[in-house]
Amino acid sequence: MPRLVLLAEPRGFCAGVEMAIKALTWMLRTFEPPVYCYHQIVHNRLVVEAFERAGVRFVDDIEQVPPGAPLMLSAHGSAPEVIEAAQARTGLLVDAVCPLVTKVHHQVRRLADDDYRILYVGHQGHDEAVGTLAVAPAATTLVEPDASVPQLSADRVALVAQTTLGLFEWQQTLAATRRQYPAVWTAKKSDLCYATTNRQSAVEELARRADLVLVVGSEASSNTQALVRVARELGVRAERVEGPEDLTAAMLKGAEVIGVTAGASAPEAVVTTLIDALAPTQGIELVTVTAEDEYFPLPRQLRGALGAVEAAVAAGLGLPPAVAKLADDRTWSATAALASLVTVN
Repeated sequence: MPRLVLLAEPRGFCAGVEMAIKALTWMLRTFEPPVYCYHQIVHNRLVVEAFERAGVRFVDDIEQVPPGAPLMLSAHGSAPEVIEAAQARTGLLVDAVCPLVTKVHHQVRRLADDDYRILYVGHQGHDEAVGTLAVAPAATTLVEPDASVPQLSADRVALVAQTTLGLFEWQQTLAATRRQYPAVWTAKKSDLCYATTNRQSAVEELARRADLVLVVGSEASSNTQALVRVARELGVRAERVEGPEDLTAAMLKGAEVIGVTAGASAPEAVVTTLIDALAPTQGIELVTVTAEDEYFPLPRQLRGALGAVEAAVAAGLGLPPAVAKLADDRTWSATAALASLVTVN
């Protein structure tokens, strides 16, 4: 067993994931299940399975949603044609897209309107990349982080990014693009999510002291995979684990000091069980690089629906309250929301 666990701070749920998980929980408590969600609400297997047990059905095609059924769109952002199809099919559509992804969508649309050719740095097939590329498909070209920058016959070139990229990936592609297109447009403030960069900075601190870095998260999570790559770039052993069941003697061999962090969609409860399984003889040391206090409000469509329910309750119509008072959402956490799912149905 290790001597010491270095626990990264910040880690785990970001503001966008907090908003999406709470929003889907409100949907379950407010509407008769099943509730539908287009794509996984966040890229974490344990979170998705918890919602499935509670009555959510995740679909990859809007045609799979019964006409009139309540539908949520995932935090990763959806293509414009998906949103249009959903609006025409559902009785209530709630878009739980992260506001930082929405910012990139607006950026791509504006750049395309201004006759830019847009290079989008992202991972082929990732939900966020698919949705963003669909905003202006004729003007946008996907560039994988480890691929060469394509040659474009255009006077105006812009570079934008998937929000969950590794900082190393973005910096390398940015440098290569500037060599090829010295006048390339980029956003004054990086497209990379604040939570992505904060968690990567924390991993850098872990890598300076740890023999091994363990990153809690699912394989489909881009920001989780980026944390693993950041640690390895700095020369330390790093492994992604979904939980303590993934630990092996070979993985832990020779690791007296183990750094632990979690991707932005990984539940804190899993981090706790992992540390319990590691059982460090000298305990835990918190490694803090910054404090996060970002809060994203519930999607406006859901706030409207919940406001109507609260008004009905206040009027004495006997309708059940959703989960908590709408005004309490800022203090109600996604961890508490997930814990409440055991009481659904």
